[in-house]
Amino acid sequence: MQQNNNPCGLDGFAFLEFSGPDKTRLHQQFTDMGFQATANHKNQDITLFQQGEIQFIVNAASNCQAEEHAKTHGSGACAMGFRVKNAKAAFDYAIKHGAVAFEDCEHAHHGLPAIQAIGGSVIYFVDEQHQPFSAHWEHQPNQKIEGNGLILIDHLTHNVFRGNMDKWAHFYESIFNFQEIRYFNIKGKMTGLLSRALGSPCGKIKIPLNESKDDLSQIEEFLHEYKGEGIQHIALTTNNIYHTVHTLREQGVKFLDVPDTYYEMLHDRLPWHQEPVNQLNDEKILIDGEQDPKHGLLLQIFTENIFGPVFFEIIQRKGNQGFGEGNFQALFEAIERDQIKRGTLKETSV
Repeated sequence: MQQNNNPCGLDGFAFLEFSGPDKTRLHQQFTDMGFQATANHKNQDITLFQQGEIQFIVNAASNCQAEEHAKTHGSGACAMGFRVKNAKAAFDYAIKHGAVAFEDCEHAHHGLPAIQAIGGSVIYFVDEQHQPFSAHWEHQPNQKIEGNGLILIDHLTHNVFRGNMDKWAHFYESIFNFQEIRYFNIKGKMTGLLSRALGSPCGKIKIPLNESKDDLSQIEEFLHEYKGEGIQHIALTTNNIYHTVHTLREQGVKFLDVPDTYYEMLHDRLPWHQEPVNQLNDEKILIDGEQDPKHGLLLQIFTENIFGPVFFEIIQRKGNQGFGEGNFQALFEAIERDQIKRGTLKETSV
């Protein structure tokens, strides 16, 4: 199949759905991040939060897939919505190419066709005729969403069991014609991981897959705490990462720490960059790029775990379409330090 062939007519993320044992905590977390509750389901305990073009659903309905996901994994992302040209055609193609249909007639998003996905999650197909937030929702009138500058879902990183990276890569490649766009082999002082990033033919959906190289890494810690595979972190874009991160900090969102030495080495690593190093250091924002300036810059930062082992990434792309591969080592070691601080990894571990 040709690289740019788009058999399911993908056109980006439509929404991301969350569930958990405590909906109030999810509501508060998204409010702290600048999202606003804009609609409630008329018949079920489901709330829509919006900011920019991002749509988050908090599903607290009973006797449904979202509840079962929460019972297994705790709080996390239980479903993704993919925007497509024709939902029925996309669903039929997916089933023909190995996907398993998701059937929850009573509690599914009112006729949206869907398939089973990683860790008991679901992928819904959304088109102009199949909209999840129309007749069955009561919208808040005349709401102005201020937000913190978050715009889009950039990527959803999956953590998989050792030996399953090829399985999930094949899932996205065979059904949606995703292509591998990056591959990393990261080793910290005591642990390591493999990461393969996949991109959709529309260019708007990116799914990195992480697999541990040992028993002690942060990937294994996630799989143990989350009780299985799933979405490890959600990356959201902004056009002004300094403003967004500063505002999020003021609202209580906590980010991973980065050593000052990282910023002392920036000019050696990227001598052509023109970002304010003091401001980067103050906010603990990471920067990445290549030796050739034509490939642009990427600015990124990662929150601490928000609920369970799940966290968020804030990212600003200044012409760079990577994933901060130059920062992976620094990030990996920062998370190792956090593991040591929390007692889940001992410095003497091999």
